[in-house]
Amino acid sequence: MLSQQLFNALALGCVYAVFALGFTLVFGVLGVVNLSHGAVFMVGAYCALIAVNQLGLGLPAALLLAFACAGALGLCIDVLVLRPLRARNAPHLIPMIATIGVGIVLSSLAQGLFGAANQRFDADALPGQSLSFMGLDMTALELGIIASSFGLMALLLLALQRTQLGRALRAIAESPRAAALLGIPVERLFRMTSFVASGLGGLAGTLIGLYSNALYPLMGQPILHKGIAVIILGGMGDIRGAMLAGLFLGFAEVLSVAYIGSTMRDAVAFGLLFLVLLLRPKGLFGSTQERKV
Repeated sequence: MLSQQLFNALALGCVYAVFALGFTLVFGVLGVVNLSHGAVFMVGAYCALIAVNQLGLGLPAALLLAFACAGALGLCIDVLVLRPLRARNAPHLIPMIATIGVGIVLSSLAQGLFGAANQRFDADALPGQSLSFMGLDMTALELGIIASSFGLMALLLLALQRTQLGRALRAIAESPRAAALLGIPVERLFRMTSFVASGLGGLAGTLIGLYSNALYPLMGQPILHKGIAVIILGGMGDIRGAMLAGLFLGFAEVLSVAYIGSTMRDAVAFGLLFLVLLLRPKGLFGSTQERKV
């Protein structure tokens, strides 16, 4: 049924969008493509798994813990890896290589701690309520994913466009040096951005873990590739574009599985992304402005 497939695609696309929100926030403010974001995504999912299965916490508390732990990890990555590179004015390629290494280390540590086999949330911890509406079968989990994704996007847009903090972040995105001359605490806002962006990655990891109920140490790698595609399609550093591109990818994947086959899922999704970028090389909301030092 097409309407059911579209609803499923909406839920999956919202998870991709939450992941991409953190990814694009780091790029927009720090000017860095953080390739350890997939590993942070995985760490957030495992933190929620421990909170539910071993500590007996409910899902709301597990989500908060995943956000906090992933955010703290992102803050450590910024302080220990990205900040020293910024201080040395390292070329853009160096932080990418460094964060690849961080991601490999984190994935290896997770594999040593938890093993390579899939792990699952306890069945009684997952929301089992379902709702039928106009022929659609909707679970409480899917509705929660959709509502939280759009809520986070709206909150970030309002914060960036309507608050003093948002104006400061936009100034840093234009030119960190000029923002510092204006008295904006650039390094402190860099750290805050890293915390929030990584926290969003941890939330996305928890949501996809709940959605598929299968966690494994390398689960961040496929989502990382999709996150890169999403932020490029949406326009590098643009939150609106990240949300729309995440939904686009979710719809492309689900519909290709439904009507073509699961083996062609990634080929169809990334093929469509390629065609869109041929028409709009800068992405949906991309601009030609360059970041100033």
